[in-house]
Amino acid sequence: MPNTLAEWDARHRAAAESAAEEPAGFVRELMPLLPLGPALDIACGTGRHTLLLAERQQPVTAVDASGVALEIVAQRLRAAGHPKSGRGPSRLPSRLRVNRVNVPCPYRRSPSIAASRDGMLLVQTDLEQATLPVNSFALILCVNYLQRSLFSQMERALAPRGMLLFETHTRAQLEFAGGKRNPMFLLDPGELRVAFPSLRLLFYRELRAGKGIASLIAQRRA
Repeated sequence: MPNTLAEWDARHRAAAESAAEEPAGFVRELMPLLPLGPALDIACGTGRHTLLLAERQQPVTAVDASGVALEIVAQRLRAAGHPKSGRGPSRLPSRLRVNRVNVPCPYRRSPSIAASRDGMLLVQTDLEQATLPVNSFALILCVNYLQRSLFSQMERALAPRGMLLFETHTRAQLEFAGGKRNPMFLLDPGELRVAFPSLRLLFYRELRAGKGIASLIAQRRA
């Protein structure tokens, strides 16, 4: 797995030459049950889940440190809204608004990430320094990204009855080939289950079948 932003940029450039990565099955299967208000896609990469949310005409704030990744997201959103002749009808509105901003991280100041109320807001920033707005999102997705310092912020960023979908690798992944190898970015056994104590746990599982991964769905109380 890449370790630096430059390595991630290179990986994203290579990915742009092939078909878009499929959404995680965990997310796709649950999509019909998820709330339709403003959504936050944390560490969105090249936008596999951002595009899925956009198909529902859901306002999305998609955040990543890689400007290369966000440029790919913007291109794919626009292409999906304006398909070439012969490729069938668009799944996105033709006037989908796509805005991209760069939120710098100056010393002694944490950049605040805004919630989109209309269209797609693509935010390039360092999540290690960023601040999530409170009571702002009906849905938060965090897939294949682990930053423990964001856990309490995710809880507060959800609007009442808002839902969190979280899925990433556990230390069991070290038993299998590929995937993340740095223990810092791997969940301990049972860690995710208790990571969001203020939320109501709706679903939780840990798998060790070909990969080590934990999945969670939780909801903020009214």
